Amino acid sequence: MKVSDLFKSLVETISTRPLSRRELEKILDEYGLRLVSCDVALPLVDELKNKITEALEGQRTPVFDKNAVKRIVEKELERLLLEALGGSGFDLVEEAKKSQKPFKLLFIGVNGVGKTTTIAKVAYLLKKAGLSVLLACSDTFRAGAMEQLSQHAKSLGLPMVSKEYGSDPASVGFEAVAYASSRGFEAVLIDTAGRMHTDINLMDELRKIKRVVEPSYTILVVDALTGNDAWNQASDFKSQVGYDAIILAKFDADDKGGAALSVSYVSKKPVIYVGTGQKYSDLERFNPENYVKSLLSTI
Repeated sequence: MKVSDLFKSLVETISTRPLSRRELEKILDEYGLRLVSCDVALPLVDELKNKITEALEGQRTPVFDKNAVKRIVEKELERLLLEALGGSGFDLVEEAKKSQKPFKLLFIGVNGVGKTTTIAKVAYLLKKAGLSVLLACSDTFRAGAMEQLSQHAKSLGLPMVSKEYGSDPASVGFEAVAYASSRGFEAVLIDTAGRMHTDINLMDELRKIKRVVEPSYTILVVDALTGNDAWNQASDFKSQVGYDAIILAKFDADDKGGAALSVSYVSKKPVIYVGTGQKYSDLERFNPENYVKSLLSTI
């Protein structure tokens, strides 16, 4: 079931008849479990339950008004969801154009989330806006990593900096920034090895890359289909490395809808773009207001 369907069913259930606090809490607990199964982070589910309960308790009247209850719950859901998403963040093209050059983007994330493809999409976005772009592969660990990014660079007509496998990943980032500065590139996009957020040694390495590169922004790439581990990734990468914003890959294939809510709520960082297909052009700015409207449109 989708998050939007759950919200519709929840509002209908609690606005049908007068409910005692115990009955309301039981219903909210039941729907809370369903929301978690749709990838909504448990801390956010708990806050939704508490705030809805408080809102309805504060509006009790002698005569039950179904429409009034429905309006209260809708309004509270909208407020909480927009608050969880934390705003629309920033536009990478606008930031690149006004930033000190070179504009440096460091991309991080676990294995298999679509990070390298996302980098290619961002490169396409910046190139289309008229910016000169350099790609860099600091993933000197995974077999095929350089070849994968190199293929994207070739397809996009962009240069790429890399070193042999086993090289110090931080040195690749350093040399890429130096090359971009000396050759007048306006933006440099740096790929890193996918690493599990529970691997302490690899996270130490990532911190070193970030320290050496001093990126304009660090972007966490998360697979929208990851499930509940998405908010664990968002939390762990924030505490161990730190980042400025999130790009959700494979957003178009997410039939549940909870990932965007979860990663923003847990990290307090905005989702700025979402992947919507396989083409380089399939990267869209994320609009929190439109997203919340879509979640509540069926109510």
